[in-house]
Amino acid sequence: MDTLEFLSKVNNLAGISGYEKNVASITADIFKELCDDVEVDTFYNVIGKKSKKIGGPKVMLAAHLDEVGMMVTDIDDKGFVKFTGIGIDQRILPGQEVRIHGSKEVLGIIGAKPPHLQKPGESDKAIDIKDMAIDTGMSKDELIQLISIGDPITFKSPLIKMNDKMISGKSLDDRAGVAVMIEAMKELDKLNYTGEVYFVATSQEELGSHGAKISTFKISPDVGIAIDVTHGETPDAPKERTCVIGKGPAIGIGPNMHPILTQKLIDTAKEYGIDYQSDVIPGRSGTDAWVMQVSKDGVPCVLVSIPLRYMHTTVETLNIDDVKKAARLIALFIASLKEEKEWLSY
Repeated sequence: MDTLEFLSKVNNLAGISGYEKNVASITADIFKELCDDVEVDTFYNVIGKKSKKIGGPKVMLAAHLDEVGMMVTDIDDKGFVKFTGIGIDQRILPGQEVRIHGSKEVLGIIGAKPPHLQKPGESDKAIDIKDMAIDTGMSKDELIQLISIGDPITFKSPLIKMNDKMISGKSLDDRAGVAVMIEAMKELDKLNYTGEVYFVATSQEELGSHGAKISTFKISPDVGIAIDVTHGETPDAPKERTCVIGKGPAIGIGPNMHPILTQKLIDTAKEYGIDYQSDVIPGRSGTDAWVMQVSKDGVPCVLVSIPLRYMHTTVETLNIDDVKKAARLIALFIASLKEEKEWLSY
């Protein structure tokens, strides 16, 4: 299964933080084709393991499965469904098609007060999520047979192939990172590497990297490689805080990432002619690397990110070539880590 096939398959699956079971199951099936051992833990972390030679470094890759979304908070007397968000940008909500995942899937549309009925000044502000509701076309009596308070809600947004390179969809943050791991598995099969490599599709990253925290503690790796997305350039975004889509993966630089291993990652990209960009992150990286770094007695980490436009929306957009370049870079980096662990004094 290639990158586009995988992303097309998982894009439509529901998997907001804490409810990743279905997407974890599909991901585990794909991991089993490429890994020696695969397990899904009780928190829906999917852990795949590949190894060639005992005694080398233990490397853990992490990319999260969960997506932003919503949850049902109330069903009013007229059948309108009130909801709260999980990591969502509420500015994009009005007019969106959604799926409510109850005992049966219910389709709906997020509505809000039309501009004709707004008070002076209201149209100049983003509509608050508490002032929105989902219209399913059903009565309350009908709905309570199908959905309940607390049911997860996801966007109805298919993956779009914009051209030969560019795609857009609702959950590329960070299922594109999981796609990087799958491609890296294939690349590693072509290389001579030592040690054990763990590929972890993590859960609940959008809530604070809970899945990465659990799995890093369990695996206790020598090296951590977090894979996520970073902000791609748009006309209204500051250039110094974005990366260019199609110009290769971004390598995170900052205190969350180990400087020696980061330099080794950069040198690997240069040695093999792999396009890359520098992503300066002076504080929290907002990725799984943040918790991996401080697990147990500490894990030196690097961060590789895919430039992506319109993060946390229904139209997250990226270039497939950046995914493939990231996978090759990571595989070559892993192969460069020899069992003597001289790379810590590189």
